[in-house]
Amino acid sequence: MELNLEILNYKFIKKPLLVGGKAMEYYGLRKAGNDNDIIVIKDDYVQLAKKYPNNLKDIFGDKGVCIYDFEIWKTIRWHNYFDLNQNAIVKENYLIISLEKLLLLKALAMEIPKYHEDLELIVKKIQHLKEKPD
Repeated sequence: MELNLEILNYKFIKKPLLVGGKAMEYYGLRKAGNDNDIIVIKDDYVQLAKKYPNNLKDIFGDKGVCIYDFEIWKTIRWHNYFDLNQNAIVKENYLIISLEKLLLLKALAMEIPKYHEDLELIVKKIQHLKEKPD
């Protein structure tokens, strides 16, 4: 799985952190939709918001820039890049959120049926991984 970050015409200070459906797909949990949800550091968000002022989004205080097939977030469910990047999988141009941190995000949004289903898929995956002998 690759992300075409070049389309944004922006050089990130820190590698963006892939979350959401594409992360779910990376872990083999379900097929992703067409969008790419990423979290960036505050400085990257500020610069992208200046670059794309007509593409800003605010969901319950979580600020984002939506351009092309990217939703670029400063926070998701009140958690920022540094809250969520521990144990991330490192790719050449981006990071993929760890399964445990993805579980946290889905649990925080579980009142939404889609995210509750995702939460159950992640729990089953973790249980399956724990059942395998070392």
